[in-house]
Amino acid sequence: MDAEVRRILDRYLVEVVETFQLCPWARAARERDDIAVEIVWGAPDDATLVTAAERALARGRVAMVVTPTWAITAAELRAVRDRIAQRIPGAGVADFHPEAALDLTTPARVVPFVRRSPDPMLQLVPFTILDEVRAPPAAADLARQAAILRGAESPVDVATTIAAANHKTVTAHADEIVAILDDIAADRARSY
Repeated sequence: MDAEVRRILDRYLVEVVETFQLCPWARAARERDDIAVEIVWGAPDDATLVTAAERALARGRVAMVVTPTWAITAAELRAVRDRIAQRIPGAGVADFHPEAALDLTTPARVVPFVRRSPDPMLQLVPFTILDEVRAPPAAADLARQAAILRGAESPVDVATTIAAANHKTVTAHADEIVAILDDIAADRARSY
């Protein structure tokens, strides 16, 4: 059964995240085998999730803890995410949930939809890796510095850049993405 959960997760990662370039590092991480997946059955307590996350972090640069049979709401999963983040302070923790609605109002509001995974899931990335990604860009040339000082251009961090790009992509391809997610959900329902 674990193989089916992993197959369905891989469909989401490849057909949605990679195809629509929702994470600029996803394809490279998968191809380098940097993603470690732990599958936890039932309704796990925080200690079980921490143990699974730590096992995955020991094996990969990105840890995914998938909980295929956990009946948990998106709001409850966010609260779990917050508790796990306190217990594993060296990693950023993101929550993914199959019931995330599409809201194109702002780039920030599209994030839960982008994280509409087939199963409730926590993703952990060590802060050392996140710090590498979020490192300040190389110094701007004089013309760009002048534009920034005039207010014509402002420095933008990587998270803001990705959120804006994802908002644009999801807005342009919402129907197609929803159809793929629905197909993956149907595949999941048939498989386990």
